[in-house]
Amino acid sequence: MVKIIGDTTSGFPEAHAREYDIPIIPQVINIDGVSYLEGTEIDYPTFLTRLAAARELPKTAAPSPELFVEMFRRFAPSKEPILCILPSAIVSGTVRSATVAQQMAIEQGLADLDVRIIDTQLIASPVATLLKLAAEWAAAGLDADTIEARVRAMAQRGKIYFSVETLKYLAMGGRIGGAAALVGSALQVKPVLTFKAGQIEAFEKIRTHRRAVDRLKELVVTQISRNGDGFLSIMHADVADEAQELADEMRARLGLAEVPILAVPPAIVTHGGPGILGVGFFTN
Repeated sequence: MVKIIGDTTSGFPEAHAREYDIPIIPQVINIDGVSYLEGTEIDYPTFLTRLAAARELPKTAAPSPELFVEMFRRFAPSKEPILCILPSAIVSGTVRSATVAQQMAIEQGLADLDVRIIDTQLIASPVATLLKLAAEWAAAGLDADTIEARVRAMAQRGKIYFSVETLKYLAMGGRIGGAAALVGSALQVKPVLTFKAGQIEAFEKIRTHRRAVDRLKELVVTQISRNGDGFLSIMHADVADEAQELADEMRARLGLAEVPILAVPPAIVTHGGPGILGVGFFTN
């Protein structure tokens, strides 16, 4: 069976990772000079507390290549292809780490290992959706070529829209991409941001948080695939009640059986700040 590897920027739930035997490689968070592996050495509530109290904006780093090599070596005896489904290479060094690890594995005697590294050009909950689907397709017996083609095709249809409590975290962390024009004169605006060509872009200037949330709803309803492959998910950073309300409304309006709610992982909250509320889905 094809093997799948992800990383913590996907927010992939731990229960699903155990169920499908998907290693989730941790990002590195550095808070006031102390480094932690995301998800294993610092939990979510502790991270939020330390983020609020940090003397300066925490720094993040991609996983070391050695962590990928460890997983490649673990799966090597099966002789099965390995698909690494990873976040946008523009905002994360994870794809590069996996690529370096692939070469390291060859140099360490694993030359016949079939590793496929997929830059989804997405981040957070849509990547989690792709990980889950890939695992389900693998369990159903689909071959690596088919799964890889499906993941790459779906990734191109992926949409992310989100609002943030403040733009200051994105501005300070240098991850604001094409939304940089909003900084300075518009720090109090509650814009809707999007992910385009692998990086953050401004989508629409909005003056109030409530209107921003309403706009997220409109974007989902008008753009999501209605053919059963829209796979809507809600993502949030420390605004669980709002996320649940949004998920409930979208489930009712779209007639969906389930709308997963995923916490935005620390490596992203570091750059976006608490208060992120977003939607991820796929178009036709």
